[in-house]
Amino acid sequence: MPDEDLLIRPASPAAAAPAAIGAARALPANIEAEAAFIGAVLIDNRLMEELATPLRPEHFFEPVHQRVFEKIVTLLDRNAVVTPVTLKPYFEGDEALKELGGVAYLARLTADGQGLLAPRELAGQIYDLALLRELVTVGRNLVEGALDTSESVAPMEQIAEAEAALFKVAEGASSQSEAQSFGMATHKALGMIETAINSGGHVSGKTTGLTSVNEKVGGLHDSDLIILAGRPGMGKTSLATNIAFNAADRLLRDRADDIEKSVGAGVAFFSLEMSADQLATRILAEQAGISSEALRMGKISRDEFQKLSYASQRLAELPLYIDDTPALSIAALRTRARRLKRRHDIGLIVVDYLQLLQGTGRANDNRVNEISEISRGLKTLAKELAVPVIALSQLSRAVEQRDDKRPQLSDLRESGSIEQDADMVWFVYREDYYVAGKEPKVPVDSDDAKVHEAHAAWVAEMERVHGLAELIVAKQRHGATGKVRLKFEARITRFSDLAEDYRGNYDFED
Repeated sequence: MPDEDLLIRPASPAAAAPAAIGAARALPANIEAEAAFIGAVLIDNRLMEELATPLRPEHFFEPVHQRVFEKIVTLLDRNAVVTPVTLKPYFEGDEALKELGGVAYLARLTADGQGLLAPRELAGQIYDLALLRELVTVGRNLVEGALDTSESVAPMEQIAEAEAALFKVAEGASSQSEAQSFGMATHKALGMIETAINSGGHVSGKTTGLTSVNEKVGGLHDSDLIILAGRPGMGKTSLATNIAFNAADRLLRDRADDIEKSVGAGVAFFSLEMSADQLATRILAEQAGISSEALRMGKISRDEFQKLSYASQRLAELPLYIDDTPALSIAALRTRARRLKRRHDIGLIVVDYLQLLQGTGRANDNRVNEISEISRGLKTLAKELAVPVIALSQLSRAVEQRDDKRPQLSDLRESGSIEQDADMVWFVYREDYYVAGKEPKVPVDSDDAKVHEAHAAWVAEMERVHGLAELIVAKQRHGATGKVRLKFEARITRFSDLAEDYRGNYDFED
């Protein structure tokens, strides 16, 4: 097919378009459609409110049209009326526009008004052609990479990169990273603030379902990597499961109530340690209020089974997707996450746990380098999909050697890059776990008062800390660090907020 056939032209040109469009013949484009659409918007600004297609400046092929459309969007955001006259001061010094006749070109765009006949169709065509250009770029890069044998890039890695590029095209994003104006960035920031105000719970991101945690961190923010770490037995998987359920359940309830902007989210849970049915058992136990151990052993009554059946029916439509494939590589996880994002529009990813992921094999058997590669990959995934990623992590045994067992950032296992890549680092700490292990032995026939006194002191200490947990926010890019006290019901593996009066006596800051 000759190059000139790639240029799509309308049957009847709408408005005057740039003459020098030789470069356009190499890529799908319709300069006349762009001109007609902009002309229609300049005649009737309300057309922008009726668009079903999410047009952005980079979707226009002609650079002049990109700049004009960007200025139109900016002015409309300020509730200003946009016409060739109001645009004139912004383009009097535009050299490229001078080649087209200067600011008079803006007036010519509105000359015949043909764009008013089918503005939605024009916008759809502009958008579709932009995606085709992206596909051409992706295909060209894929071919060049596959033919270049001088690069020591594994074929599977090239496939993963190609899939990532295709995902961006499917999402309507540019395959090349575009600089973002400060105005666009502030617009997004104001949207987050508005979400926090409307949520009623000061949540600017996705909800954790725990009011005290939301108050501390403002929810789970898009593009953030949250590391949730703790020693074995602290309940980090339980907390991650609780948060995943809470976010998915909130989305389900908001959909039922026809709430458009939900602080809930569809969740992808990558469980590299536990099977999907084990995680489902935990969630069912929590919702039915039945011991997960009793469920596994079948030691439940008929009434409890009815509760369980009711809970399973209620949760059948829960937007929570569990992938329990073992020994996933970071590349494979990213591929699966993109697929779930495309199919189910997930808004939160949980990985249990980071150390069970595998790298690409290029770390030369250096575990520290491999963990660094994995943590960077998770942060990249969070930014690429614009969703928060919670990654569970183990801690080193150094915690056990200290009198104060509360974790510190230096306890993160195997790599300092985990701390560096993370936007937030949370530690789960349960003092009752350690106190329970210090129970003094009391012989049955002992009359030693000191022995009984020591045991009584232990009982009193156990009563003080039983069922309490701390979520230590050791790092937070968005705010202050500190601690949040939570209630933990080990029988049903559930974290929840403490009563207000109980929390009031606790110092939340370090």
